[in-house]
Amino acid sequence: MSAISLDAVDLEYPGGAVGLRGIDLRIADGEFLALVGPSGSGKTTLLRTVAGFLTPTSGTITIGGDVVAGGRRPIAPEHRGLGMVFQQHALWPHRTVGKNVSYPLELAGMSRSDRKRRVSEVLELVGLPGLESRDPSTLSGGQRQRVALARALARTPRALLLDEALSALDEPLRDRLRLELRSLTRAAGLTVIHVTHDRNEALALADRVAVLDGGSIAQIGTPEELVQQPSSAFVARFLSDANIITGVVDGGRFHADDHPLEVVLDVVEGARQGRGTLTVMPSDIVLGPGSPHDCGAGVITSSLFGREASDVVVDSHGVDFRCSVRGPRPAVGDGVIMTIERGMFTPTSG
Repeated sequence: MSAISLDAVDLEYPGGAVGLRGIDLRIADGEFLALVGPSGSGKTTLLRTVAGFLTPTSGTITIGGDVVAGGRRPIAPEHRGLGMVFQQHALWPHRTVGKNVSYPLELAGMSRSDRKRRVSEVLELVGLPGLESRDPSTLSGGQRQRVALARALARTPRALLLDEALSALDEPLRDRLRLELRSLTRAAGLTVIHVTHDRNEALALADRVAVLDGGSIAQIGTPEELVQQPSSAFVARFLSDANIITGVVDGGRFHADDHPLEVVLDVVEGARQGRGTLTVMPSDIVLGPGSPHDCGAGVITSSLFGREASDVVVDSHGVDFRCSVRGPRPAVGDGVIMTIERGMFTPTSG
């Protein structure tokens, strides 16, 4: 079993800076978990703490039922039974592909014949059969990253840790390797923790996604749950570029603070009297013709084509609104009327 658990894990750097705060996390055996969040949110810190490169200040980490941190003495990274792939493949240029892959097997004291057999197996697994004698410098970027993945898999790890492992690759190679990685890890039954700055990649690959903010988990759930039911304005803005509007609910409507916008409460979830924020997804704003004197009137200032929907910005009374528009792409300079079809109201605490 290769389930991973973190219980009340805190990590504080010298000088008092917080790396992780109160992390409680259960990753099931064979689950693919993605970690996302803005720069400095703690996603890489969390991955490296699981790997053993960082030691938590408090709390417990278990892998496959074994306590690797939080016991009497933390288990060293090389003894945690993990495979790890970084953004840069870090292959040794003076060693052939086969010798790069076999290096962890050599450290483990495996016999030459067993090493040869295992190297052949994992190169077959990552789609590079028969390349044992190749020089890494003759391979493409995608092939080199596959070699790094094969090296991580060589010792049959209990779990695989990916630190921006695909971000250095160009599209469409990255997209193809993304699909192959998911198929490979699922077929092998691997438990995976994947750190990425690419929100779409996280949502496409993972069984669950954890959104981090300030060293804490802001929300964790399936991709569908996070996109359709964000627990906070932060999660909605980070994952879906949601529009966050402060205002007050009064008289059956939401009234924005710095904008003449009014929204009827029939389309607002969680509406109640008082002050708070209205979270509106770009896809929940409909653009159409109307009077320039309407409270939802605005002018398109940016319109970027997308295969499924165009990413449009509307300047309305000095406030920018992000909209997702299906169908023909609107033109910059067009006057439009915005209609909000759905929003989520979060009362101001206190």
